[in-house]
Amino acid sequence: MDALAAICYQRRMVSDLAQHPGEPGQRPRLPWVWDYDIDEEQFLRMLRGQLTLGRLDRDWAAVRLIEYAPYEEIVRILGFRDLLRGWPTWRAQVRSIGRKRGFDFLAEWMPRHRPDCLVEH
Repeated sequence: MDALAAICYQRRMVSDLAQHPGEPGQRPRLPWVWDYDIDEEQFLRMLRGQLTLGRLDRDWAAVRLIEYAPYEEIVRILGFRDLLRGWPTWRAQVRSIGRKRGFDFLAEWMPRHRPDCLVEH
C-alpha cells in the first residue's frame, strides 16, 4: 500500500469510527489498535503510563500511534512536548522510514522555531 493509499485508508477508518462507534454499551475503539482487544480509554491510559497489559505499555502505545495514526491525531493525543520528549526512545521501534524522517525533522525544527509549543501548560 503506497503512502497516499495508507493515509486515505486511515482517515476513512477514523471517519467510520466517528460515524459508527459500535454496539450500544460497547466502548469506542481506535482504528490503530484493530488487532487488539483494547478500547480507547485503555489505550489513552497506556499513553499516560497508567496501564500496562503484559508487554503492552506506554512505549508500545506511542509507537503504535506514531506508526498508524494520522499526524493530526498523533499531535492531538500526545501533544508536541510529549511527542518530542519520547521520540528518542520510540524512534528505533518505528518501521516507517517516512515517519522517522518526518519526526526527526520535527524534533530538530520545533525547538528552534516554535519552542512555545513545547512549554507545559
